[in-house]
Amino acid sequence: MTGAADGLGLAGYYDYYDTPVKIVPTPEGGLTAWRLDRGTGGWRPANDIIDEIVFAMGGEIFVRSADRFVQRVEEERGLSLTGDGPVFALYETVRAIEEQAIAERRAYTPEEAALVTGIRRRTFVMFEEQLQRAGDPGADPSVASAATGGDAEHS
Repeated sequence: MTGAADGLGLAGYYDYYDTPVKIVPTPEGGLTAWRLDRGTGGWRPANDIIDEIVFAMGGEIFVRSADRFVQRVEEERGLSLTGDGPVFALYETVRAIEEQAIAERRAYTPEEAALVTGIRRRTFVMFEEQLQRAGDPGADPSVASAATGGDAEHS
C-alpha cells in the first residue's frame, strides 16, 4: 500500500464490532473502507466508519494482521453462506474439522489448525476472485498473499 494516507499507517485490517473491515488507500491518496457483507460474502462501502475506526481504537475495534483478517473473513463466510461448488465444499471441510474438535471438547491439533488456516487462505482467494469477476469493487484476492500463516488461533 502506498500513498499519503498509508504513510500515516491508517490503511489496514480491522474487526469492527465483530465484522471484518479493510481500509485501503485510493489512487488519489485518500482512503476507502470496505465492510464484509455476511449475506453475500461481498464487500459493502463503509467510508462512514473510517474516522471511528482510526480515531476511536479500543472497545469493539481491533487491528488485525492480513492473515488474521483473511481467517476472520473466511470464518464469517463459512458460517453465514451456503451454496454449491468448490468453495462451499471447502467450507464444509472446515466445518467438519471444527465439529469434530467441539464434539471431543478440545482445541484443534496442530495439523488441524494448519489445515484450516490453509483452506481458509485458499477459499479467500477463490471467493475474492469470484467477486472480482462479478464486479465487486472491494474484492482483492491479493490480501491472502500478504498473509503469512503465522496465526492459527481457533475462534
